[in-house]
Amino acid sequence: MDELSKALGEISHIRRQMATATEFRGYGPATLVATGLIAVLAASLQAVWLPHPADHLGLYLSIWLSTAVLSAVLIGIHAVTRAHRIHSGMADEMIHMAVEQFLPSVGAGALMTLVIARSVPSAGWMLPGLWQVVFSLGIFSSCRFLPRPMTLAGAWYLLMGLTAIALGDSRALSPWTMGVAYGVGQPIVAAILARSAKEQG
Repeated sequence: MDELSKALGEISHIRRQMATATEFRGYGPATLVATGLIAVLAASLQAVWLPHPADHLGLYLSIWLSTAVLSAVLIGIHAVTRAHRIHSGMADEMIHMAVEQFLPSVGAGALMTLVIARSVPSAGWMLPGLWQVVFSLGIFSSCRFLPRPMTLAGAWYLLMGLTAIALGDSRALSPWTMGVAYGVGQPIVAAILARSAKEQG
């Protein structure tokens, strides 16, 4: 029994090593473009419904956290089904690796949002920039199993986040701070993935 457990453990280790060395192709370009469009739609709704977001930080957070959850669910569902189709036997390991790489930035972003919203709401204007910086870190940490040009997408989100922070006041809560960052950024990610898939045939 010990030998069987040891053999199964070695097989699991080998599969994980293979997953680490394989490019993850579970993210679908069309789904990522759709999440960019969702961000633009959310920005449009904010522009109409919430002209003064600094005075209603809770509503602002509701709009963008709902957008983030919806986008994450869409990407997650499609990534699982696509990974099982493309990576077949290694799909579970590949999905686990993808989640493992991105989850710390998601957790850090969520906790940071909670602390600022509850303890320092006057600093709420910083959230769009901080979200984008944290998102860029998630992309950078995932680059080891994504196409190499994905660093460009990480750089885009980092630049947009720093630009939003540099505004220095409630202008950072403009709907287009988020709308432009994700409305352009997600199609960049999609284009990189589509080009990589085409090159791989």
